[in-house]
Amino acid sequence: MGLTISQIRDNAMRARHLMQRTRSQQFAVGAFNIDNQETLIAIARAAQKLNSPVLVEVSDGEVKAMGLENVRDMVDNYKKEYGIEMYLNLDHSPTVEACKRAIDCGYEFIHIDISQANHEASDEEIVAKTREVVEYAKFTGALVESEPHYFGGSSNLHTEAFDYEEIKKTFSTPEGARQFIEATGIDTFAAAVGNLHGKYPVPKQLDLELLQRIRDAIPCQISLHGGSGTPLHYFEDAARIGVSKININSDMRFVFRKTLERVLAEHPDEYAIIKIMPPVYEAIQAVVEEKIVAFGSRDKAVL
Repeated sequence: MGLTISQIRDNAMRARHLMQRTRSQQFAVGAFNIDNQETLIAIARAAQKLNSPVLVEVSDGEVKAMGLENVRDMVDNYKKEYGIEMYLNLDHSPTVEACKRAIDCGYEFIHIDISQANHEASDEEIVAKTREVVEYAKFTGALVESEPHYFGGSSNLHTEAFDYEEIKKTFSTPEGARQFIEATGIDTFAAAVGNLHGKYPVPKQLDLELLQRIRDAIPCQISLHGGSGTPLHYFEDAARIGVSKININSDMRFVFRKTLERVLAEHPDEYAIIKIMPPVYEAIQAVVEEKIVAFGSRDKAVL
């Protein structure tokens, strides 16, 4: 069942209030990707148990697999069933048209990422298309997030170590962040300070001093993508500095697959898969709970 424009605007207003709370109370909200219903249930249970606000997010591939409106309905259903503060984010959307569809559908958070589809996109194209989404989102009040360049890595388990010195070349700068925000009018800036999509055999390192300088230079919210595989103390510091949103995907995918492989092996004659899923729910929920605690969002939900 679709939302009315009044409901969509009310949800967006609540989402904006949440972002204000993250700044004033120095916590970050977890944005957790889903590509199946089991992961959504685990996120909802973790949010309920720890009384934490959460964002559920889907990228372009996940939208194609599950359906834009279907995801909206599922999030609304579980939000009501579990009595939690939960919002929906379109993650790394590669086109203006896809963003507009999500805004019309009532997504409270929109991440427009033109360089995701075209790594060679010009600065002018990125700014113009991001600005178009910002203008369109004003009708519902949805919050728009973006960045001025391609963000590396992929939401997977990588076997090769990354070259930190090479990664440094892609870091955000305070001046570049400020100029991009002024040119586009976005609500949230996706900063690159050592965060990288995916899980790697070496832990990630966040440049907290650079993050602080970016925070001092810009007025809007800051998000960190590629949170998986990051030592938790970085999240605690980032939230104190003023990061409002942290994305998690690969950590959940990893435990989903490994736990499912184990329970399937333990029950070779069971074909009613739903009967052996509880350990999978529990494993994903444990990851979400760990992040919620590190982000400082426990007991920060407002219903």
